[in-house]
Amino acid sequence: MDPTNKPKGPSPHYSLYQREVFKRGGEGGESTIFGHRIPAPICFAPIGINKLYSARGELIPARIAGELGLPYCLSTAASQPIEDVAAVNDEAASVRNESNSVHHYDGMRLNVKALLYIFNHILGLNGGNAKSPRFYQLYMGHDDDITISLLERAWKSGFDVLMLTTDTWQLGWRPTDINIANYVFYYGGTVGNELGASDPVFMRKYGKELDKDSGKWIDSSVWHGKAHTWDKIKWLIGEWNRISGGRPFVIKGIQNVADALKAYEVGCAGIVVTNHAGRQVDGAVGSLEVLPEISQAVGDKMTILFDSGIRTGADVFKAIALGAHAVMVGRLYVWGMSHEGDSGCRHVIKSLLAM
Repeated sequence: MDPTNKPKGPSPHYSLYQREVFKRGGEGGESTIFGHRIPAPICFAPIGINKLYSARGELIPARIAGELGLPYCLSTAASQPIEDVAAVNDEAASVRNESNSVHHYDGMRLNVKALLYIFNHILGLNGGNAKSPRFYQLYMGHDDDITISLLERAWKSGFDVLMLTTDTWQLGWRPTDINIANYVFYYGGTVGNELGASDPVFMRKYGKELDKDSGKWIDSSVWHGKAHTWDKIKWLIGEWNRISGGRPFVIKGIQNVADALKAYEVGCAGIVVTNHAGRQVDGAVGSLEVLPEISQAVGDKMTILFDSGIRTGADVFKAIALGAHAVMVGRLYVWGMSHEGDSGCRHVIKSLLAM
């Protein structure tokens, strides 16, 4: 894993052993995640305010994910509207190639939830029309009307997995961000509020406040500083089931077995084992360190995604070997798009796929 992002404290080192190198040669790396068949067990992680890195922001990784047929996860802190990101992702996925032609959805079951899904699909009201797998990452504020609005917009735009981030209801102490004033959403006329400013419920209720205080969206609906409870998560799962017809709900931010078991108990279909790339808790345990015990506890019950520090194909292999079903990559595509926009983002992800 990335040697520059090690937690303070012990972290295990895992080596790879060559064995039976040619026994299963020729097989691809195709995987199935939440019913989506994908060409490799790699997903685009949710990262906020992509316009900080390139002028078109989230439209760049959404396009590349569509080209490659890999799941794209959109952040609530995005700097593009949900609907615009979905449109670009679908547009790219419509041009078929060897990679994105792998994608198909086969997760429906003939039960009440599935029948509701099919009903909605026929009416064209939901993510059944998506041409590429899309997940929506939710930062949940404390205004339920806005939460419901975001869920409905995401579902109608083809995002069929809901991923709640639980480790960042308040930004961690980040001295570098403070030193360089890296809080662009507080400056009027800059980027960072696009997703909120495009939400009809938020604007109806708080639009005038946003005009006066550019931090209103971020401070009340994203990094609001007020934690939720497991009971609230149960409520959210119920609402997502109602809106989506029972599509997967995932918690992002799991770092111990107890929380993983609780997530399963309340009805989560999956979890993301992550320490938010080391940006939330100073000295946080490394995600790879806790992955094996979490996998042993719930790996046969729910889907485990691994996030934090993936840089190479060897990193992907190690995470899968230690129990993850797929990994999420973030900094890689941000570095690529920062350097060369679409072509840079495409280059780093295709390079990862080739490793």
